[in-house]
Amino acid sequence: VPRCRFRDMDDDNGTAVTEFILLGFSNLGVYQSALFWGVLFVYLVTLLGNSLIITLTLLDPVLNTPMYFFLRHLSLIEILYTMTVVPRMLTDLLFSHPAISPASCFTQMYFFALFGIAECCVLTAMAYDRYAAICQPLHYAMLMNRQACVGMVGASYLMGITTGTTHSIFIFTLPFHGTNIVHHFLCDILPVLRLASGDTFWGEVGNLAVTLLFIITPFALILFSYVRILITILGVASAQGRQKVFSTCSSHLLVVTLFFGTGTLAYMKPGTNDTEDTDQVISLFYTVVTPMLNPFIYTLRNKEVMGALRRKLTKYF
Repeated sequence: VPRCRFRDMDDDNGTAVTEFILLGFSNLGVYQSALFWGVLFVYLVTLLGNSLIITLTLLDPVLNTPMYFFLRHLSLIEILYTMTVVPRMLTDLLFSHPAISPASCFTQMYFFALFGIAECCVLTAMAYDRYAAICQPLHYAMLMNRQACVGMVGASYLMGITTGTTHSIFIFTLPFHGTNIVHHFLCDILPVLRLASGDTFWGEVGNLAVTLLFIITPFALILFSYVRILITILGVASAQGRQKVFSTCSSHLLVVTLFFGTGTLAYMKPGTNDTEDTDQVISLFYTVVTPMLNPFIYTLRNKEVMGALRRKLTKYF
């Protein structure tokens, strides 16, 4: 691990941290190279797959519906979300110099919180869209008009910006003296907060509040939506009709399970030194692996998206 460096201060607070050391996966030794190439491959597939979703939903008129409007923004968020984390992680794995300045750490924390919360909200909006389409079909056009869809996506980004700004500013107004080793591969809220020298009580309360508000509450709303959907489709006499509804909702439900499941494991369990490696593996899954899986889930299990892809391939090639 690189030597910790500090800057002398002229006040009574002693020495202050001038940079953080992202410990990450530095203990893997020779296996760091294998992890580098694996993460790089997953990252490139993530960029390609989500860019394909954005392109198809923009160009194909068949996909000009609220569901694919939300899917387009979900793919955009996935790209920006991984760009916040993965390039820095690849650099640290390749050059083994995981030092990061407080300003860069603040920036990464801000955008990580912004896009993570925005994704939670967009996934919730997608669940509401499916609920409106299946449980309120006569009012669907009114409930999910263009203005409503834009408003929900705009509110998702706004919640992310507000929470990311508030949390990041609060944490970096705390004094940091002594150790500067972050037991993580990114500047996530809890690992950095644990290094603060001041009173971190309100920071921990704020993190718990954000977790309840933007992870547990959206997940509960999504579950409620799907319970209502399940009750509705059980009343559909046609087995073919039930199969069509299950096919439409299964992709979104699988993405929700992957994202919220790993997010809940990462942020709701108590953090200890014994679980830091486990925390990193969980974080690696929802920051790197899940964004790669989403395009496959939505294309391979969706006839409309596959049809749009075939039409574009036929037209251009």
